[in-house]
Amino acid sequence: MVRCIRRTGLVVVATVVAGCAAPGATTPAGSVSGERPSVSTAPAESPRPVTPPAAIPAATPAASAPPEVEAVLARMSVEEKVGQLFMPVLYGSAADTSSGENQARFGVDTPAKAVAKYRPGGVILFPWADNVKNVRQVVALTNGLQEASPEIPLLIGADQENGRVSRLAPLVTDLPGASTIGAVGDPSLARKAARVTGVELRALGVNLDFAPVADVNVNPRNPVIGPRAYGSDPRRVASMVAAAVKGFHDAGIASTAKHFPGHGDTNVDSHSGLPVIRHSRSQWEKLDAPPFAAAIGGNIDAIMSAHVVMPRLDPSGDPATLSKPILTGLLRQRLGFDGVVSTDALDMAGVRKKYGDGQVAVRAVQAGVDLLLMPPDYPKAYRAVLAAVRSGKISTARLDQSVRRLLKLKAARGLLRRAPVADADRAERVLRSPEHRGVARLINDRAR
Repeated sequence: MVRCIRRTGLVVVATVVAGCAAPGATTPAGSVSGERPSVSTAPAESPRPVTPPAAIPAATPAASAPPEVEAVLARMSVEEKVGQLFMPVLYGSAADTSSGENQARFGVDTPAKAVAKYRPGGVILFPWADNVKNVRQVVALTNGLQEASPEIPLLIGADQENGRVSRLAPLVTDLPGASTIGAVGDPSLARKAARVTGVELRALGVNLDFAPVADVNVNPRNPVIGPRAYGSDPRRVASMVAAAVKGFHDAGIASTAKHFPGHGDTNVDSHSGLPVIRHSRSQWEKLDAPPFAAAIGGNIDAIMSAHVVMPRLDPSGDPATLSKPILTGLLRQRLGFDGVVSTDALDMAGVRKKYGDGQVAVRAVQAGVDLLLMPPDYPKAYRAVLAAVRSGKISTARLDQSVRRLLKLKAARGLLRRAPVADADRAERVLRSPEHRGVARLINDRAR
């Protein structure tokens, strides 16, 4: 049961780069190289006055799970439930492609065998994992992955923000990034762009996008967000995020607001270091929170955590991904979010500085996370979470809570009973269609 929210200065206008670093890389494609992996100690204040947004209404209690969700949950083993919490990268262009990377990381050689062995809740696609070559190949891969998970269909995710972060380029329509849309100031364009992206992803068999970015980018030295954000004004960013959520939902695809509680005021890249943001609670409510509140108001499917430390929100020194005061206290109880909370990629340095890879996964679940994205040592993380459940460190009720949220997301997007089968001929007609390229031209013309 979600507690009612006190009225504050938050707004509801109507939640890597996830895993952007390739294995062994210190700087992901699209990020700024040369940033030292040290912790920033400079005060992070907003560079300009922020107009306090309108009050947020009280949250309503979370809806109970539909019978189909409870039926699936009741027949799952503990091992299957733990598997649902994970979303790894699998290597290869087809479900039956043999790869030394899969053998080294999962003890089996193909993506299909890895899915059958660990029964993860989902898989995320990347070009550097040899997942993205052409339209027909991606369709065959996603269909093959779903065939390997006959009991519970997979969430198949992609990091398709457009602009600077476009993991499915050049297959999809080349849409402008968030900063271009935000500069125009028309939320309808954010909705149109998200709908185009969602329709194209769905045609490929991808059902979850790790977008939109809900960060308010107020630090011009920010090496990892920058143009990925809609702008530096919380009201404008909130309106754009709310519109983008509608666009993804228009397309029938799940979306993810990121990176909670806000990654917009950093000068350290969390892929290579651990940023510290010294916003007060009041600053956070006025600057960082409004876009996430707007996403929640629009029924966002998931919210991604940030590997950033906010000592005035949680003095423990742990990044938000491992912080119960932030993920459960602020996100769940304060903002009333009962959807899926995903980590940012767990192979990033920002979350690996204090704890081992197994302990990171356990602590994330204890903090309130439901989806563990890209653990660098999957078997270690899986075994650690399973052991924590068996020992009682993670209660059965807490495990069921996360699995129920994941199954509810799948049910809400029509994925639980039977995974949709992507059609390659249709995908080739839809991707980069004249209509979709027209949307890109419209946004670019308005931006001039």
